[in-house]
This record gives sequence, C-alpha cells and structure tokens, in this order.
Amino acid sequence: MTVHSSLQPSVDAWTQSIESISELAASLVDGEWNRPTERVGWSVRDLVSHVIGGECEALGDPRPIHTLPRDLYHVTDETSRYNEVQVDVRRHHTGPEMTSELEYTIIRRSRQLRNERRGASDLVSHPLYGKIPLADYLELRVCDVWVHEQDLRRALGQPTTLDTPAALIARDVLLQRLPKVVAEDAGAPVKSAVVFDVTGPVEFLRTVRVDENGKGAVDGSPSLGPLVTFTLEWEIFTRVVTGRLRGRRAAEKVRVEGERPLADRILASLATPW
Repeated sequence: MTVHSSLQPSVDAWTQSIESISELAASLVDGEWNRPTERVGWSVRDLVSHVIGGECEALGDPRPIHTLPRDLYHVTDETSRYNEVQVDVRRHHTGPEMTSELEYTIIRRSRQLRNERRGASDLVSHPLYGKIPLADYLELRVCDVWVHEQDLRRALGQPTTLDTPAALIARDVLLQRLPKVVAEDAGAPVKSAVVFDVTGPVEFLRTVRVDENGKGAVDGSPSLGPLVTFTLEWEIFTRVVTGRLRGRRAAEKVRVEGERPLADRILASLATPW
C-alpha cells in the first residue's frame, strides 16, 4: 500500500496492466518480438522497450546517451524523438534481455510506489509534461501502459482487456485530448458542440463545447444541436484517439452525423500516435 491512499487506485491499475505486459513478454518466441504493431513504426520489442523506458524515467534513472538513426520515418517531432531514444537503444536486445529488464524494472518501480511519500497534489517534473501533480502523472503512466498492453494483445492475437480499472483511468486521460483537438487542431467554430457517443464495455457520452473565445471543454451533458456526433465502440475510440486507426480506416469504423468536413478534420487531428 502507498502512504497516500488516494494514489492506490492508480497504483493497483498500473500493477495489473504492467504485469499483464510482463506475462505476454515472457511467453514470446524469437520471431514474435519483431512482429509489427498498430503503433506506427514500432514492433512488439519496441513497445516493450517504451514501457521499460517510461518506468525507468519514473524511477529517476538517467536517460540513455544515444544518437538516433536519420531514417526513422515515424520520428517527426521533438516528442516522438524523445520517446524514440528509449526504444532505439534496445532494438538489438535479445528476448531474454528484454524480459529480464522488464521484470527488474517492475520490481524496482513497485517498490518505489509502495514507499511513495509524496502526496497526490505534489508536483513532479517531466520533460514532456512539465510540472504536474503526482496523481495526474500516475494516471498518465497507467494510460500509457494500458494502451500499449492493448497494442501488444492485438499484435499477438490475444484478447484485449477493455474493462479493467486501468481502462477506466485511460478513458479519463484520453478524453482530456479532445478539447484541444476539436477546438484548436480541427478549428470547430465558437459556440459549437461535438458529441462522442461511445458504446461497449466502457460506455459513455461526452460533449466537447467550444466557447465564445474558441476554447474547448468536455463534459457529460448532452447537446441539443451538435455540429458533429461520433458514434463508435469503446475499443475503436481508444484506437482512433491514440492514432492507431487513421484516415479511411478510422472513417470506416466510426458513424458520423453532422458536418462531414469538420468530422474529417477532427479524425485527422486525432492521428498523432500515443
């Protein structure tokens, strides 16, 4: 148990999801490590490397000193470049090396979380997120691990785990992306609304409203006259919002009502991989 009980739900969700990744990794044969995933540019090995790297950074380990190759087509900005270092540095590691490092990292990180003395509102610093409350940072880690657990399951032909505690935390984290995407990236007009009606094991309806200043916000109340309504299943929602389904593939899986050009801009703006 953590010292601060308010953090325990996130710790429990993280534990369940990352241990599932460890079990998946332990069962891999050599050829499966190189199997492609829906995460653009990343194999099964790369996803496991990313998870290891994220937890090593949470532990405060020094970042690897590593120069990326110039021919990585999926590295397009500073965020993807930052994430790629922890991945590329492990690209030639063997399966046993990967599983051993993952298991050891989980042990170290679990010990850190059990002994966590900081409170939920205490600020932590991260190169990508800036200074954020510890509770928010833990939820981001839960979301990251859960999303990549599902990536691995789909790549390996294993059943996805769509209604776990980690899935519910991931829902809330992923919903936080929508106001910026709708209002800023897709340019929805002021005083407009866009509805996401999601069905399945995690079911919800959320409305993104753009105020008179062009700022977006998300809430759970319905809108009487949305410009666009997206209706889709929960797993499809997670794949679209994390950039796993893009372009025509995304459009084929999502039912759209309302202004199609705006809907297309929103779907295109969600294409940035998580």
